[in-house]
Amino acid sequence: MTEYRWLLPSVLLGSGAERGPGRVRRSARDWFVDITLFVVTSLFTLIILSELEGDPPPLMMVEQVIGAVSCAGIWLRRRWPVGFALALVPVSWFSALVSGPTLVALFTVAVHRPFRHVALVGGLYVLCVLPYAVLRPDPELGVVGLMVLGVSLYLALVAWGMFIRARRQLVLSLRDRAERASEEAKRLERERIAREMHDVLAHRLSLLSVHAGALAFRRDMPREDVSRAAEAIRHSAHQALQDLRAVIGVLRHGDDGDAPQPPQPTLADLPGLVEESRKAGTPVRLALRLADPAAVPDALGRTAYRIAQEGLTNARKHAPGSPVRVEVDGAPGDGLTVVLRNPVRAPARQLAHVVPFGGDASGPAALPIPGSGTGLIGLAERVSLAGGRLEHGVSAADAPGAGEDEFRLRAWLPWPAAAAA
Repeated sequence: MTEYRWLLPSVLLGSGAERGPGRVRRSARDWFVDITLFVVTSLFTLIILSELEGDPPPLMMVEQVIGAVSCAGIWLRRRWPVGFALALVPVSWFSALVSGPTLVALFTVAVHRPFRHVALVGGLYVLCVLPYAVLRPDPELGVVGLMVLGVSLYLALVAWGMFIRARRQLVLSLRDRAERASEEAKRLERERIAREMHDVLAHRLSLLSVHAGALAFRRDMPREDVSRAAEAIRHSAHQALQDLRAVIGVLRHGDDGDAPQPPQPTLADLPGLVEESRKAGTPVRLALRLADPAAVPDALGRTAYRIAQEGLTNARKHAPGSPVRVEVDGAPGDGLTVVLRNPVRAPARQLAHVVPFGGDASGPAALPIPGSGTGLIGLAERVSLAGGRLEHGVSAADAPGAGEDEFRLRAWLPWPAAAAA
């Protein structure tokens, strides 16, 4: 019974899901429309009043009061559209002066309320046409002609109002879809910038950590080595500030395109990245097996650079001092392959959360360190956006009798043949 208790007020007052029965704020356009409708219905009522003949004076007085109250009720149509329309039903049986307000009320319900309310109000108005035609027959149209005219007019108003309602809902739906698309674009842009921040700053800060650690634990370092380490720290800090300033500039001023703001690294900057890691104490061997490295597209080279950067950063964090081998191979049409491998030392095996290379991820894994895997997750998203594949994990060393397992990071990126032209 509780759910039915709210049905009658909802229908009478029109307090559906779209708009409650509270105070309605009118815009300038709403005020113009309401004033225009009030003036038009008032003039229409006065014209009909001037043509009424033969009614007794008491009935004429009642008709005038009903017509004036109905015209004044136009101002309530936005707050209670269904209630105002239903209030005109009893007087629509006999009063000719409510014709204008009746048409406005039916049209308002058709525009602002669901079909169930429109069907209720429209059905009652159609039923009122028969007694009105009998009580006030038109000398030219007759009873049948007046009924056909009244029903046709009501149906036309309902169709027009429902068309306007459907059009407004379509516009709102398109606007909402555009807003959601805009929010999605902003979210993707924030994720792209977050990946850039992680890839760049993690590499710079890891270099700072390595050099600062050397100064902290090697108190007996020669003055020349201390000076070189301090210069490396200063250079890395300066580069980190520049990278951070560039990212903040993108966040503050926005980005007009999908590509990151220049200057951005390409595959030609990979030897410089390797040299930085060597200065930080990581033995790195670079094997760049490309016929023409300059033919690699900038976007593809940038992704390959970020893969190598993330791999070197992880090697410094989880296997400090281990030699790292970087291999880049590929050709247009075959794709670009980037492979990084380094021995997994005992401390790294205890800290790194990895799975056997090419094996089953459901197998046993070591305890992860806090925050481990974040860079690889972002790297996998970057490679996936580029249409490539990323694999990482521990496998046995290629050299027989090496006695150490290797951590491998392997990425394949598509390199269209047309890009080489």
